[in-house]
Amino acid sequence: MGVTGPIRVVVAKPGLDGHDRGAKVIARALRDAGMEVIYTGLHQTPEQIVHTAIQEDADAIGLSILSGAHMTLFAKVIELLKERDAEDIKVFGGGIIPDDDIPELKQLGVSAIFTPGATTQSVVDWVNGNVRQAA
Repeated sequence: MGVTGPIRVVVAKPGLDGHDRGAKVIARALRDAGMEVIYTGLHQTPEQIVHTAIQEDADAIGLSILSGAHMTLFAKVIELLKERDAEDIKVFGGGIIPDDDIPELKQLGVSAIFTPGATTQSVVDWVNGNVRQAA
């Protein structure tokens, strides 16, 4: 049962962080690469993000976090996906995330982390190469 059509990605800004330029740049790059992108806007709760991803039949969730709350917010999104039996939705993210936290985030189930300086093409290439592999 292969999935057809473009890859669907929810791009979200969880928490109180009010800066969304990076999220909008990534959303546009993914859209320009032929993906369907649902941008949820600022100040989303993990519950809202997971609900949107399931409702929109998303293949992936991209989180942009600059607030320093990345450990809590990523963990909550992963936990909610497990609770909703939606672990097939890959979670990736970017923002201001210390290198020391990346291994722990990956252990939690975050598929990829893009730190400042990552190119939009590297994000597009990762999504194309790692989302919907089994389809």
